Amino acid sequence: MSGALKDAIRVERPAKTLRELALDKVREAIVNGYFRPGDRLVERDLCAQLGVSRTVVREVLRHLESEGLVANLPNKGPIVAQLDIEEAKQIYEIRGALEGMAARLCAERRSPEIVAALEESLAGIRNSYRDKDMSAVLTNTSSFYQTLFTMVDRNVAWGVVNLLTVRINHLRSMTIKTERRGIEGPLQMSKIVDAIRRGDGEGAYRAAMDHVAAASAIAEGVLSAKKPSE
Repeated sequence: MSGALKDAIRVERPAKTLRELALDKVREAIVNGYFRPGDRLVERDLCAQLGVSRTVVREVLRHLESEGLVANLPNKGPIVAQLDIEEAKQIYEIRGALEGMAARLCAERRSPEIVAALEESLAGIRNSYRDKDMSAVLTNTSSFYQTLFTMVDRNVAWGVVNLLTVRINHLRSMTIKTERRGIEGPLQMSKIVDAIRRGDGEGAYRAAMDHVAAASAIAEGVLSAKKPSE
């Protein structure tokens, strides 16, 4: 059989499995607030909503529990995990330390390519805020920080951030919707880019830390305002 014929009848594997697609959908529903903290995640209902088997749903819930988005409570079953203020503070502390380091290194690299990539992501963030597309805000924000780490070869640090990305995005999904965040957030990030463009390592570090501190304060305020029943 010729190589061309073999290729013609080859069954292509889907880019993502059904389990991965279901996982993406439920994770997105939690991050975007469709499922709110404290909501019960009933297997039967999820099967109907997702159009998948109970086995797939159980695998998805176990995975989300490992990510900290789902909690399995005795006599109640899986619920959307309540966001904890102290845990949020620790996440922002880690973000600040790592992002400040990466911003400093980017400035010291003095690379026009880094600046151009950061500006592209920042433009995407501004456009997404303008279009009120919060999902795109999160995507472009993640792209901004991926550039910050990977273009100075801090892949281990980026790996650590990635482990926290789901919880970080859960917090971002709240902070980006607060009043004036669509103006102040990009403005703070532009100060990081400006310092990197100047080659000002200390300035880039401080701008990154200030941005994270502002986000942390907003998240703390939002979480404090939530009722325990939520």
